[in-house]
Amino acid sequence: MPKVPLLHPTRSSQNLRTPLFVAIVVCGNLAGNVLLRAGMGGSTALPALAPTAYLQALLNPWVLLGVPLLIVGLAAQLALFSWADLSYVAPVTSIGYALTAVAGRLFLHEPLSMTRWAAVFLITAGVALVSGTVPSTAGAEIYGARR
Repeated sequence: MPKVPLLHPTRSSQNLRTPLFVAIVVCGNLAGNVLLRAGMGGSTALPALAPTAYLQALLNPWVLLGVPLLIVGLAAQLALFSWADLSYVAPVTSIGYALTAVAGRLFLHEPLSMTRWAAVFLITAGVALVSGTVPSTAGAEIYGARR
């Protein structure tokens, strides 16, 4: 019986699918969060227990575009967790936080203090360190790389 690549990954298929799904998580969350912020930018703070205010916010066109993108990012993250360690997925996909801060500056004209720029740099450095390791310690023999 032939082995199905997703169930029994080879080194080449594993090396391709993990970065692809990381990119989907990061891009979905990045675009979704920027759209949510754009949609909520002109509104007042939502009261804690006012369902109609939340419903009105959800009907904003930018929010309506952002929510499905966040769902796509979540679905890709669930898929990643099916073969990769939490200690790999969480740090590697956190590059989205750094990119979201930069996107907020570029597209929403939000100020970024020196402290926030330093945080962006530290997150990026952490992602670079973790991305050099194998996504799954259980399947490390597939990768032939550092744990």
